[in-house]
Amino acid sequence: MITDFRLKVFKTVADRLSFTKAAGELLITQPAVTRHISELEKQAGVPLFDRRKGNVALTVHGRLMLDYANRILAIYDNLNDAFAENAGSFAGDIRIGASTTIAQYVLPGMLAAFRRRYPEIGVEMSTGNTEQIEELVADGRIDIGLIEGRAAGPALHYELFMRDELVLVTSVSNSTFRGDAVNTATLRHLPLVIRENGSGTLDILEEALSGCGLSLHELRIEMQLGSSESIKRYLYDSGAFAFISIQAVLDELAQNKLRIIDVEGLEIARSFNFVTAHGHYGRLPKLFKQFCINCHNRKL
Repeated sequence: MITDFRLKVFKTVADRLSFTKAAGELLITQPAVTRHISELEKQAGVPLFDRRKGNVALTVHGRLMLDYANRILAIYDNLNDAFAENAGSFAGDIRIGASTTIAQYVLPGMLAAFRRRYPEIGVEMSTGNTEQIEELVADGRIDIGLIEGRAAGPALHYELFMRDELVLVTSVSNSTFRGDAVNTATLRHLPLVIRENGSGTLDILEEALSGCGLSLHELRIEMQLGSSESIKRYLYDSGAFAFISIQAVLDELAQNKLRIIDVEGLEIARSFNFVTAHGHYGRLPKLFKQFCINCHNRKL
């Protein structure tokens, strides 16, 4: 692989803010990391890290260097991709990120299939809510993201991955409510569990409620939790309700643990999207994107 290893060392330290973690990730010694950074600082003529009291932080010049390092290393990635294509092989590393619902319920099977098909490609995945994944893409810390919710970043490029739907569910054992449907007037009085602020799921829910003349402030919010998994477990032991991705409750519906409650006049459709930085991005992210699309289409 063609690269500038010193810049790679710098970027790893900058991302991890730790010389020790960078050494472990790069499989070199900590003194070697220190030497590479010192030589880079000597070439730049300015300190790139503030290393006082055992803490590591980027200086102003270090943040500037990181911006250039991200762009330069991305060019090296594209260069290596171009030669890999000529050689007819797929190898290298790809950094992906996914918002919580996609990471937990959509990607695991696809990642396993991708690994079987392309064993020479290393995959590093970050998870977070939609806002966090967009930030990672914008900062150049991941190559491609998969997010739920609205496309919000003007500096980012979005492409459709798949369609999804939010459904209102409650526990099958919820003895306080035995109906199969509610209207929006009744919805105001149901105890609801919702996702945290910054969640794409919450953004879509707020938008859909607004279309029905409702707002979250008018609803009876019992709890905010940080993942669909924690919400489902909360529902098992309460009389609460929650709007959750249909992808997240397929197993619970089949196992008769949760049931869907229809809300008259309210359908919450949304899309899962790929998000990348504007401009050219590498062959491996493109390969991964198309692989995910193909896997989804085979299930339809």
